[in-house]
This record gives sequence, structure tokens and C-alpha cells, in this order.
Amino acid sequence: MGVAEEEAGAGDLSWSEVTPDAARRLLLAAVEAFAERGYHATTTRDIAGRAGMSPAALYIHFKTKEELLHRISRIGHEKALHVLLESAGGTGAPAERLATAVRCFVRWHADQHTTARVVQYELDALGEQARAEIVALRRRSEGVVREIIEDGVRAGDFDVPDVPGTTLAVLSLCVDVARWFNGAGPRTPDEVGALYADLVLRMVGAREA
Repeated sequence: MGVAEEEAGAGDLSWSEVTPDAARRLLLAAVEAFAERGYHATTTRDIAGRAGMSPAALYIHFKTKEELLHRISRIGHEKALHVLLESAGGTGAPAERLATAVRCFVRWHADQHTTARVVQYELDALGEQARAEIVALRRRSEGVVREIIEDGVRAGDFDVPDVPGTTLAVLSLCVDVARWFNGAGPRTPDEVGALYADLVLRMVGAREA
């Protein structure tokens, strides 16, 4: 594993930034409930029960259920963006940088598949202002991948007629891992990351693929 990939581990979710402990317990309970039942089917009573608290206790730390989702989504997107920035920030050739970025981004979505499922697939449940903040974080992630692909095209290393469309395809491929990954399945997060990195290099027509 390279230095960039080791540094990308800083994107792991410990939720240490969520304080006090009661608020963290509620947030973790919300992650589990949203992933299992979906945002709209989950009640605040369900979240509080999973955290071992009364429903009234939830409102001490979070004004609404949407505020919980927004906090989860913002932290998750910030961690995922950090993984991309760290893994893509090397000085290697575009193919190497793209492969490392994809490998780390996919591995994060596999490792954190429960949280990532909520982060990536409950966006429409957020209000307009909260949604705009998350969309801005997504666009930053898109920019990281697009820049690498553009570098590869300029260098003649990639054959990509449609850079925006290909960028979207790459990100969609990576993010979707959270939807189907199962820790008890036949592949580890590292193995899925390596597979997807190879697939993406083939997608962009990289000479090293």
C-alpha cells in the first residue's frame, strides 16, 4: 500500500467530532435506522430507542430528524472527499493517480458501506439549504476526478471523448459499492478497490490498463 493510500485512511469514520457522547450514540443509531429502513420510514422514537434513550432526549441534541441526516451526510461527504484529495494528490502519472484515487474511494465506500449508503442515497430527503451544502461537497469530489482525467487526456494517456460524462460514470461506479457491498461476501474492500481501479483505467483507455 502506498503512502497516499495509507493517508487516505484518515477518512475513516470514528464520529469523534460529534459530542457529547449522547449525541454520538443518537447519530450512530440514526445511521443504522436510516440504512435499514430508509429516512422516511424511520421515526425519532425508533432512533432514540436504538440509542437506549427516550424520544425526548433526542431533541436535546438535534432539533429535527432532518438535522440528524444533514449531520451524517455532511461528515460522511467530508470524509469521502478527504480520501479523494489525499489519494489523488500524488505526483505520479495520471493513470497512477486515477487508479489510487478509485482504489481508495471504493475501499472507503466498502469499509463504511452502512454509513455511505445513507450518505449517498438519502440526499433528496434534505431541505433546500442543507441539500445545497451537500451538493457543493459532491461537486468538489467530482472536480478531483475530472481534473485527473483531464490531465490524462492532455498527456495523451487517456482516450476520453466526453470528460464530464466519464467523470460521472467513474464516480457512480465507485459510490454504488455502498449499495451492494456485504462484509460477509466473497471480496474484501481492498479486492473490490483493486478491481474497480482496473475497470476505470480500462474505461478511460489508459495505456497501462
